[in-house]
This record gives sequence, structure tokens and C-alpha cells, in this order.
Amino acid sequence: MIFSSLPPTPGSYVLLLRLDAPRAVRAGRLGTFDLSPGMVAYTGSALGPGGLRARVGRHLRAEKRPHWHIDALTAAAPVVAVWAAESPARLECAWAAALIGLPGSAIPARGFGASDCACPAHLIRIAAPEAIPAALQATLPSGVLLYFPQPSVV
Repeated sequence: MIFSSLPPTPGSYVLLLRLDAPRAVRAGRLGTFDLSPGMVAYTGSALGPGGLRARVGRHLRAEKRPHWHIDALTAAAPVVAVWAAESPARLECAWAAALIGLPGSAIPARGFGASDCACPAHLIRIAAPEAIPAALQATLPSGVLLYFPQPSVV
């Protein structure tokens, strides 16, 4: 299982989710928004207890009590890849900006995942998923970008 391969240390991560059909997703105070089929990436950080292993593991669990905006989406769409980097720095905002800057990318739900920062969103529609690793690596101050294709949902 992917989450056992992740380090229990602080870091940031990107979840790539595949929407096979249009979805109406309700995310707390953001309300309900419509997502069209395609790929979306969510950027987050895991700076608390258990680090990357605990946070990404939680996102991949099928059974969980909704807490974050992303919980509404992981209940509706499979996570098809995860990228992560160990770092005490919060990289999620820089990663969101890098992904928004990719050709064909768009923000499908303004404010999604960004209630504690000034970013327009941490959920980005991705036209070219193959461009994600280079975009993330370009913003990584040091260290290794970890990649997990086709994570298991538990």
C-alpha cells in the first residue's frame, strides 16, 4: 500500500484524481460546484503528526469523516497518482501556482483547499498530467520528489 511507503515526516504532496463523468461536489462552506470529466490535481501539506504517511494515507482511505475540502472529492473520484516531497517547508502554494501555470490548466473551484492561504485554489484541472513532475521539481528547493502511480485505496 502506498501510504506505508511514504515517510512519517513533514512534507507536501499532490494527488492526481480522475473524473470519469461530470460530478457535483459539495465541499463545506464552498458549497456545491460542478466538475467536468478529466484530471484534477490537489496540492496539500502534511506538517503535523505522522507527516506524509498519515495525511496521504487518510486521503486514500475509503472510509473517513469529512474534514477537508479534498474529502468530498476523494469520495467521488479515484486518486490515480501521488507525488510527495519531504520538507518542513509548506510547498503546496508554490506547487499550486506551478500547476496553474501549466498550459491548458484551469481552476475548477475557486478557493478549494485554499481556505488558509491567499492562493486562488489548490485544486487545478490538468490538461497534461505528464508535465506535473517537472513543474513540481522546478519549485523544490532541495530533496527528492517521490512518485507513486496507481495508489491503492484502503
